Order: sequence, then structure tokens, then C-alpha cells
Amino acid sequence: MQYRQFGDWRISVIGYGCYGLSGAYGPVDEGKFSKTIRTAHEHGVNFFDTAEGYGGAERFLGKAVAPFRDEVTIATKLSGESGSPDLSARAVRDACEASLARLNIETIDLYQIHFDDPHTPILETLSALDDLVQEGKIKKYGVCHLPLDRVREYAELGNTFSVLMELSPVARTTLSTLLPICIEHDMAALAFSVTGRGILSGRYQPGHEFDEGDIRRIDPLFKRERFASAIRVRDQLAGIGKSYGASAVQMAIAWVLAQPRVACALTGTSSIKHLKENIRAGEIELQDKDLASLDQFLNDEDIRLTAAQRETIQELLNKPLDKDPQKAFEDLLYVLETAIIIGSVREADVVPAFKELFALRGNFDEDAQQKMKGIQILLRDLISAH
Repeated sequence: MQYRQFGDWRISVIGYGCYGLSGAYGPVDEGKFSKTIRTAHEHGVNFFDTAEGYGGAERFLGKAVAPFRDEVTIATKLSGESGSPDLSARAVRDACEASLARLNIETIDLYQIHFDDPHTPILETLSALDDLVQEGKIKKYGVCHLPLDRVREYAELGNTFSVLMELSPVARTTLSTLLPICIEHDMAALAFSVTGRGILSGRYQPGHEFDEGDIRRIDPLFKRERFASAIRVRDQLAGIGKSYGASAVQMAIAWVLAQPRVACALTGTSSIKHLKENIRAGEIELQDKDLASLDQFLNDEDIRLTAAQRETIQELLNKPLDKDPQKAFEDLLYVLETAIIIGSVREADVVPAFKELFALRGNFDEDAQQKMKGIQILLRDLISAH
């Protein structure tokens, strides 16, 4: 295992993320996850990430790593109910105490703000976090899933250690948004979904039907031109990987680790076979010529993909919604996420629409159909005005 030094922390380049324990990718086999976590530690993984919002993942992780607690770094997150946390000083303290109890540990190594609370001043939240550091309840703190301007404020005003961000060859937006902030403020970048939630593994083809409860059923990455683009990227990675004796997945992880300020790439598989494959990727050092070639391909792919996405957005916003409410929901979700990624709208402007849309999920009555039409009109106006 390779390690990277960030301040007084020596972090394994491959970390373990517990999002899968939330059930986001289908039924959870806790026995498999427990064996995989033990195997990860045996192979040198020393960074484990979870969240209070991942169901029972904190309790599970605390129990799984208890035999080697002093040898690993435990990161968790203040998630709040329905992804809308209260970041007031009292709420931060209460949430931290609850996470400590669930993890059954005395100190959280890295405590992260999972989602934004626009109603609480950042200085109040930072003061609460600094107090928790002074009291020994947490060692360091970081942020994730926050609007860009809020991440910048946390970086400028606090002693923020890290930013957790999605980063892979098929999700590259953070290269130009969050990574520059990490570089400027000497913060660690923690990368998740480094294999595109499995899309780069070759296991999934267009039209693949995910099981009920698997978040990838509605994930825009697995839809339309984004799926087609991911396949082209996967093929390119596989081609370059031949000279390294590496798979497309391993090349994707190596590419992530080649980016500046990246401390570790999180893997969340319950498969020991896939875990070992990902760990081996941490040993790959891309040659400059291959990294340059891959970056050029990805830049060209961005141009092609963005043009196709703009056309799709206009099509979905200017034609009647699909009569199937589930399909209409997925189309609007695709528009929301894609418009943010390609800069057609500001994230802060569409957060209310996103929350309203997700509140309709699984309850598609006539009222829901009307609300989705309203969201469609709102998005059309916002994007036209941008």
C-alpha cells in the first residue's frame, strides 16, 4: 500500500467508503462487508469513511474496526434528517456526541459537514467544530456536498482539513471547481465514486436494469449520452491499461490519484476480489505521456459530451413530459444534474427544485404530475435566463 502525508496524517491512497452500507446499491450483506473491511485493513487501508446518514453504517463500522481502532482513521459526517442538517452550534455538538456513541469511540478523527445549512452562519458552525477539536471529541474537520461558495468560505474562515468530492474519469467537474480550492488552501482532497459507481468496470451495458432500491436506477450517469460517453472512456482506459497490465477500473483509480492534492481514492465494494483489484491500482504510477494522452482524450470527450447534453436538455424542457411519471421524474433529474455540471444554471438556483422533485419520488399521483410540469417550466426559465 502507498501512503500520502497530509500534515501529521499518513493516509493510505486507497480508502474505504461505507455508502454501500446505506442500501443505496441494493440489499446489504453485512457479513460480506465485515470480511471486506477486515481484508482492507490487512492490506494496509487505514482510512474509513462513513456518515450518520448511511443508515446503520456508523454502528457497523465502529464494530468492524474495533479490533484495530488505533491503527485507522475514522471519518464520519453530520448528515441531518433528509440531507438537511442543522449546523447551529448546539446541533453540531449533539450530532457529534450521537456519532461518537454509535461508533463506540472516544474521538472522531475526521468530522465532516455533509450538507449545507444556509440558515446558520458558517462562523457559528466553525466555532462549534473548533470547540470539539479543543475538547478532543474530533481531531480534524472537513466538508462535502456543499455549494462551491460555501466550500470556499469554510476554506478561508476555518481550519478545514479536507474536501470530499466525486472524482473519476467520467465525473471531472471538481477538477475545475473544488480541486483549485484545495490547492490554494493546502487542503486534502478525498475522492469518492472513483470508478463511476461501477460504470467503468464493464459489467453494465446500455439498457441494464438495476434492482429495486439501487440508486443507479435513476442516476443520470447511467442515462443517455452520459452512459455512451462513459463507455468510450472505459474503452480508452482499457486500451492504455494494456501496457500496465491493468484493467480500466485500475487505470481510472490511478488517474484519480495522479491529480494534485488527492489524499486517497475511496472504494466501497463488498467484494474482496474487487477490493484487491482496487488496492493494486494504488501501486500504478501513470507515465507522463500516458497521463497527457488520457487528459487530451478526456478534454475532447468533454466537448463532444457537453454539446450532446445541451441538445438533450433543450429537448426535455421543450416537449411535454413523458406520460410515465417515473420516466418524467428521471428526465427532470437528468436535466437538473446535467445543467449544473455543464454550467447552464447555478447550483444554488436549482436546489429548491431538486428538493421538490425528490419529495415526489415514489408518490406519483396526479398532483405530482402537475408539480413536475411546474418544475419543468421553472428549469426552462432558469436555463434560458442564465
